[in-house]
Amino acid sequence: MTEQQQRTALVTGAGRGIGAEIARRLAFDGFNIAAIDLDKDGLDALTAELTENGHSAVGIVADISDETAVETAVARTAEELGAPVVVVNNAGIIRDNLLFKMAVSDWDLVMNVHLRGSFLVARAAQKHMVQAKWGRIVNLSSTSALGNRGQANYSAAKAGLQGFTKTLALELGPFGVTANAIAPGFIETEMTASTAKRMGITFEDFTAQAAAAIPARRTGKPADIANAVSFFASENAGFVSGQVLYVAGGPKA
Repeated sequence: MTEQQQRTALVTGAGRGIGAEIARRLAFDGFNIAAIDLDKDGLDALTAELTENGHSAVGIVADISDETAVETAVARTAEELGAPVVVVNNAGIIRDNLLFKMAVSDWDLVMNVHLRGSFLVARAAQKHMVQAKWGRIVNLSSTSALGNRGQANYSAAKAGLQGFTKTLALELGPFGVTANAIAPGFIETEMTASTAKRMGITFEDFTAQAAAAIPARRTGKPADIANAVSFFASENAGFVSGQVLYVAGGPKA
């Protein structure tokens, strides 16, 4: 990407894990990076790393379920780095429990981060994409969208993101904007490590059990997801929109 063509990407949940790796990959691809998260320490570490490597990056502490915070974050991104024409809605949380044990607050929190947050960020950024007549929206779904015991809230939210993605593709396509979703399978992150701890098993045993059930016989890495995002954000993906790509080491849908 030449200097004249340099564009800005906004990545939510970029303070660690998959989000941080996506930010690194898009920076490598030539994008300016606006990283959003509630984890200031994680953002500081990421932006320092990117800056040291010659990239333009800014970290913004914001709650993506807060409308005013999102509008402010997108406006700051446009002012400091340029119009955000790539959005990666990666931020997410889990509050797992069986249905009869699940608190309403845990349902609402997961819905607010995944669905409300993605809606607010996409809505705030799309005006910049429409004006530029070019844009890319990538929403992070999950194989859990197909159903997963103990994740009624998370599964519903991730399935909702797929419908949201397809609708954005229909509405924004005439303006040169694509919208796609990526549905990761088992990815080695702090979130999956915390799940292993909650289950009372080592992360090594947890990943080994998961790998045995995956056709590729391995679990995923954050870079596997970042590579898929890189494609969807590229010029080469201009005729791909409204799709859900399962990055799971095998067929999941």
